[in-house]
Amino acid sequence: MPQITLKTAKRIEVAFLKAECGVRYWEDATVGGVEDIDGTRIPCRTGENWSPVIDLATGRIADWPEGVEAKIHYKVCDDGRYTLLDPNGEEVLSLDGYVPKIMSPGGRGFGDYVIMSIDGSGQIADWHPTLDAFEQNEED
Repeated sequence: MPQITLKTAKRIEVAFLKAECGVRYWEDATVGGVEDIDGTRIPCRTGENWSPVIDLATGRIADWPEGVEAKIHYKVCDDGRYTLLDPNGEEVLSLDGYVPKIMSPGGRGFGDYVIMSIDGSGQIADWHPTLDAFEQNEED
């Protein structure tokens, strides 16, 4: 008997963005007003990646150390993974590759750069949670 495949759209609440950014040049950030030459000063570093978990509603980075300020202009290009998480922290959807616009509220990232300023409470300046890249690239 013949069969067809139907795709249906489903709206899912997302609460967090987990970023795993393969940073090329750690020195492209200042932490506490000091150039982070080898990436040892920046919070949320995991191995060779910068891996913040960002509250989508507020733009605040989870577990950011109180009082630490940073200005980031990381070149990442296509070495990143960006995952939307539901309110329980479960993965909803991921993008691999280029930097989505949501990660560059501090300037035009052109899909290659993470650009942001983070205050002493972990708040990202000029945060606007634009999820267009996830909706446009969703394949399921």
